[in-house]
Amino acid sequence: MAENDHHKITITANACSRHSLRKPLPPNMHVSVVIPTYNERGTIKFLIKRIFALNIPNLEIIIVDDSSPDGTLELVRALRKRFPVSLILRPKKLGLGSALRDGLSLAREHGADIVITMDADLSHDPILIKDMLQKIQNGAADLIVGSRRIPDGKIQGWSVWRAFMSRGAMEFSRRLLDIKTRDVTSGFRAYRRRILETVDLNKLRSTGYAFQEEMLFRLEKSGFKILELPIIFNDRRRGKSKLGLRDIAEFFYTVIRLRLSSNSPP
Repeated sequence: MAENDHHKITITANACSRHSLRKPLPPNMHVSVVIPTYNERGTIKFLIKRIFALNIPNLEIIIVDDSSPDGTLELVRALRKRFPVSLILRPKKLGLGSALRDGLSLAREHGADIVITMDADLSHDPILIKDMLQKIQNGAADLIVGSRRIPDGKIQGWSVWRAFMSRGAMEFSRRLLDIKTRDVTSGFRAYRRRILETVDLNKLRSTGYAFQEEMLFRLEKSGFKILELPIIFNDRRRGKSKLGLRDIAEFFYTVIRLRLSSNSPP
């Protein structure tokens, strides 16, 4: 099956028109999209092309790759000849959290006014980037979270057992840490620059998926304005999930650590 045929049901022309920017971004506004990758050869080319097809001015993509052995790196290097794509190549698989930390740090160094983070496996529909940018630009929030846990949000492709366990873990985290945001672990986010200028990323200790949870906890306690935007999360069609037992253990450990910690927010 051809690449475009395989993925064409994800994004349609009508969807593109519905999510067009209602007013243009300021001409000097810089947008960075941070995408961690590990063995994403089957999706990364399509995703990068779809993001640049949105025609958002002054947009760059930052790929953080953990030395993928499947050819992801070669695809990204080829695409860098056509698009403004920066590449952070790391020597081995070091975890999602540390990849996000490295990507956010580089985006800040590049002068990004808004930073988007998203998955590489097409679970997150890039068309929603425009809505996120619009809400940040309009002052609706400092952080936009693409949420699966609010009305109109949805998860497609998960088993009943996985959905049950995910919801249970999320409610455990929210209640113990008094987090108001419904979707604690969503990786589809938009950060206003002042967050990256305020938060010391090096003080976030989580290296895996729990990074999302720790960042959200710190931002809520620091008083940043957070808005959830409903998304439809489509489970990956290609490749394998990177979530392992170590990530699950770190998630619960992080909840307890943050609950017991007396450290002040950044």
